[in-house]
Amino acid sequence: MFIITPNRKASQGYVHMTQLLKMVSSLPIAFGGAAISGEGGGYGFGEISEGESIDLLHQAYEGGIRIFDTAPIYGFGLSEVRMGKAFKNMREKVFLVSKSGVTWHENKRVDMTNDPIVAKRMLEQSLRDLNTDFIDLYMVHWPDARVDIRKTMEVLSKAKHQGKIKHIGLCNTNVDELNKAFEIDRVEVVQSEFNLFTNKFVQAEIFPYLKEKNISFMSWGTLDKGIITGRVDETRKVYDKSDCRSWAPWWKDMDNSAKFEAMKKLWPALDKNHHSGLELALAYNLSFPELSTAICGAKSKAQLESLLKAVKNLPKNEQLQEYIALAQPAQK
Repeated sequence: MFIITPNRKASQGYVHMTQLLKMVSSLPIAFGGAAISGEGGGYGFGEISEGESIDLLHQAYEGGIRIFDTAPIYGFGLSEVRMGKAFKNMREKVFLVSKSGVTWHENKRVDMTNDPIVAKRMLEQSLRDLNTDFIDLYMVHWPDARVDIRKTMEVLSKAKHQGKIKHIGLCNTNVDELNKAFEIDRVEVVQSEFNLFTNKFVQAEIFPYLKEKNISFMSWGTLDKGIITGRVDETRKVYDKSDCRSWAPWWKDMDNSAKFEAMKKLWPALDKNHHSGLELALAYNLSFPELSTAICGAKSKAQLESLLKAVKNLPKNEQLQEYIALAQPAQK
């Protein structure tokens, strides 16, 4: 039996979240916590020490970023721990996002489950690791065909009424899951992979639903694992041992050749207009009114400075359309 809670009108939920995110941060970007997973492994992007991570998070805050996205699988908990240490004395000044659903066993074998017992346990652990009494936005990380999302939503809805989480969201979801989730409580934010090259499913299936229900959208994979910024091309073969791109089957088996070819055509056009791949990546995502926040990772102060600079130098619409036309053959 599912516990039903009254839903507010759709327009009220969306306006509240959109305005809240704008009030929280003047920048339409969030810091992606996978970048500070460091030696913890899991889903992360290479070596970075705890001290460097905390300094980087503080610099992001000083640069105007207020939304910080993480998950337990990032560094097998290390990303959350580092965020907790970085913001322990300024908790009310940042908007923290975390997730349940991707957990692991003692041998670090990853398990994707939305079992409500696991969801409750993961939430409590994230509260401890983030050193906080509440999480601003708590999300279900991935759909799980073995578990009815309504059972998971019961846990999140109860936690929201207890004040442990402020808002509920779903990641990498679909319309069927969203409809079921809404039977229990309101979903205020959806996260999905969305970028210059990976966009068709979200545009066709997710955006119309978000518009109908007035739900906010956050993009992950904004930089497409470094392909759009040029840090990854067909010549790059070596990654840190703790970088998931060094071992993950989903990355090793991925055919990125069409994207690499598209980028070869894009670089002259970008250079002509004095734009970077980073500026292109942000401009593309932020051109969609459905999108409120683009999640971007940074592993060094130089990368972070480039990100903050790029937000202020986005291509004009005419230039963006030229770039999109060059990228179109590689889009999926």
